Parts: sequence; C-alpha cells; structure tokens
Amino acid sequence: MSARMAAPPATNENVRKSMRGNKRADTRPELVMRARLRAAGLSGYRLQWKVPGHPDVAWPGKKVALFVNGCFWHRCPHCNLSLPKSNVEYWVVKFARNVERDEQSRAALEALGWKVHVVWECQLKKKTIDATMAKLLPALAEELGKELAAGSDGRPG
Repeated sequence: MSARMAAPPATNENVRKSMRGNKRADTRPELVMRARLRAAGLSGYRLQWKVPGHPDVAWPGKKVALFVNGCFWHRCPHCNLSLPKSNVEYWVVKFARNVERDEQSRAALEALGWKVHVVWECQLKKKTIDATMAKLLPALAEELGKELAAGSDGRPG
C-alpha cells in the first residue's frame, strides 16, 4: 500500500470549508440510489456494512454489496476528470491510493463470495439514471431472490 502524504494546506478558507463539507455517508447520490431501491421493492439492506470497503448498501444475508462512488474522489472511468491544478503530487498519490483501496475492497468481498456492484455518481444524473437502473435493478432482484415492484423502473412514487 502507498505511503500517506500529509495533506497540503487549503489554498483559502472557501476551499477549506468545501473540503470539510464532503460527507462520507448519506451523500446525494447514495440517497437517490436508496430511494430507487425502495421504489423497486429492494429494501431490507444495511448501510455501511462491516465488511471490506464498508459498502454503501449491502444485503449481508445474500452477500450482495453496492458501492455508490463519487466520480471525483474515486476517479470515475466514465468521466475524463482532470487533476486539481495545485499540489498535483499530493493528488496523484491520494487518488491512486483511493483507486487501489477500492479495488482491494472489491476483490476481498468477491473472495468472500459477495456479488459486488459499483455505480458511479455520473450514472445517477437525470440523463443516465434510467438506463443505469434498467440494468442494475433486475440484476439485484435476481441476486436477492426478490421480485421487482410491479411496473417498477425504480422511480420513487
């Protein structure tokens, strides 16, 4: 695993406030995902379950895990994101460590017999969410041995 670098000081107070405002759990993409899961009848999940990577949503009894990854922090393969312009060396190491940790968590869960799904923040935007759910919800329903709610496209009521 990579060595940790000390975080550089924030360039100004607004940057500091913005960075401190980043939440670990209950982010907007996670809340959108959970609303869609409930609407589809796929409830009964646990949040931040205590297995490798602490999946955002997990069905421990069925060994199904769902990660809702932010595009910036986890380096989305769909978004061609640039690096921050200052303190580039720090960010390169930070992002590489995040991606490495995500891969290790996924591999550890799969080694334990879990089915792992990763949904990216950009896949939950208005233009892409319906296509994302059309693929994800039937797969989850099958793995969980559940029926999707009648006529469900996963849209909240």
